[in-house]
Amino acid sequence: MVLSSRSRAVHGCALLSLVALMGAMPKACAEDVPLQRQALAVALRQLDALERLVEQSAASTPFTAGNRYHFDYPRLRADLTRVRAGIQDYLAPSRAQPRDPTELSGQYRAGASAEDPP
Repeated sequence: MVLSSRSRAVHGCALLSLVALMGAMPKACAEDVPLQRQALAVALRQLDALERLVEQSAASTPFTAGNRYHFDYPRLRADLTRVRAGIQDYLAPSRAQPRDPTELSGQYRAGASAEDPP
């Protein structure tokens, strides 16, 4: 897949933001609860920014039928939604219950198929 330099920059920025977000979480979890809640609130704002970058990238990246692979934006959106839900559930739990064991996909490289473009 050939991406424009702008698309590569958006993809790189989105992935870098996600890695930074995940790297900051262990430090926040080791601190006391009020600081942890603040860090998680910051993480939610960063997720907002990341989701905007993903939407811009998805809108600006044309789907080309001849490409063998394309970035799977719907799967990334689903994983970001899942991360957001996990943070929000922690910050405002409805009641004590076991965590959802479903894992994130993590695979965003999709092969070409007869499906509609993302």
